[in-house]
Amino acid sequence: MKLSPHAHQVLDEALARTGLRSTRQREHVFAVLLDKRDHPTADEVYARSRETMAAISLATVYNCLETLVTCGLVRQVNLEREPSRYCPNLKEHAHFHDRRTGRVYDIEVPKEFITQLKQVLPAGYEVEHIDLSFQGVAPPKKTAKSDAKMQN
Repeated sequence: MKLSPHAHQVLDEALARTGLRSTRQREHVFAVLLDKRDHPTADEVYARSRETMAAISLATVYNCLETLVTCGLVRQVNLEREPSRYCPNLKEHAHFHDRRTGRVYDIEVPKEFITQLKQVLPAGYEVEHIDLSFQGVAPPKKTAKSDAKMQN
């Protein structure tokens, strides 16, 4: 699995900012996350990584994921009593966890809503990150309207 030149540059710059360098394993794990944006668990990233890099270990995948989170390239998504999932979408957004299927969807959130959320904090508090998630059941068959609002 290969990174696009742009993704490779983004990875190199983010790693350099934290004093790290790019490795084949980090590049590969990042490419796996960018390839299918479905919020995989570390075990799922490991299984996908082994398809094209058989020698990669589970410990290496965990270390790569931790590095990508630390560098700010990937968000760790924690849902109640579920394994952590990983999301390369760095735009402000929410997540919807479908309890029936286990799938996690990115939900676009209007900028005005984010601004309103930030305004409920007491004076002097500064927001660095908003973690907004919904849990429930998605409709069995997605419609064109729901596809526009919910993304994998």
